[in-house]
Amino acid sequence: MVETAGSSKLEGVAAAAARQAPGRGLPPVHLWNPAHSGEIDIVIRRDGSWWHEGARIGRERLVRLFSTVLRKDPDGIWLVTPVEKMKIAVEDAPFVAVRVDRIEGDDGEPALRFLTNVGDEVEAGAENPIRVATDAAGEPRPYVHVRRGLEALISRPVFYELVEMAEDRGGRLGVASHGAWFDLGAAEGR
Repeated sequence: MVETAGSSKLEGVAAAAARQAPGRGLPPVHLWNPAHSGEIDIVIRRDGSWWHEGARIGRERLVRLFSTVLRKDPDGIWLVTPVEKMKIAVEDAPFVAVRVDRIEGDDGEPALRFLTNVGDEVEAGAENPIRVATDAAGEPRPYVHVRRGLEALISRPVFYELVEMAEDRGGRLGVASHGAWFDLGAAEGR
């Protein structure tokens, strides 16, 4: 196999990320301010797939590893390790919510727990709100906050589940989670 500069960068970021707190949760990327920074040809597409130099990254464990060292800064989304910071491209949101479950939260309140395409679980609430934007065609684009400014696009089937769970409050559909109310849109035609 011919090693390119891009694949060498990818391997370097992967090796540095793998050394960070294996099996102990998410690394503290918000605390890292490495001197070396640059860009790497990684794109997270709208469907949540990861691509490097035009080829899909098919190893789920590698994608999961990279997802743990993502950080959103004012100037973009970065893969961050203690020694380097590499800017990547994200077409929409870095994650996709692929499942939602209605649960009883630790606080005793009904809650909505989302699972992302990279294995993160997040419960919607005041700290992890659900928001619905509208795209250029007028279609809803729902998101849930995952961590530190990073969001997951709520997949269409999961959004349909939310709409089925929704209550009508004054002509607006919404869902509650951990005591917070999230507006999903007008109740027209329901």
